[in-house]
Amino acid sequence: MTVQQEAPGAEAGDRTALEVWIDQDLCTGDGICAQYAPEVFELDIDGLAYVKSPEDELLQEPGATTPVPLPLLRDVVDSAKECPGDCIHVRRVADGVEVYGPDAV
Repeated sequence: MTVQQEAPGAEAGDRTALEVWIDQDLCTGDGICAQYAPEVFELDIDGLAYVKSPEDELLQEPGATTPVPLPLLRDVVDSAKECPGDCIHVRRVADGVEVYGPDAV
């Protein structure tokens, strides 16, 4: 089950809205993502990284997604590029296509 939340200010059907999720099965717990974008990522007590809701709530359900705020897009993309576990996935909300991460087209 995927938990989806609409980005603040994003209109339903906004073709530019992005969301991010982490595959905890691949997470190495290095914390690079939390260093780049602490507003979006956080390490939990289990040593793995998770995304956070816009309200700063840790989303621990497998496959949970959170909106990528436009001002943090570069930090989130850098997190995906630098992640040693290749476990950060950024996709378009409108069509689910991964645009950054290991499965980007």
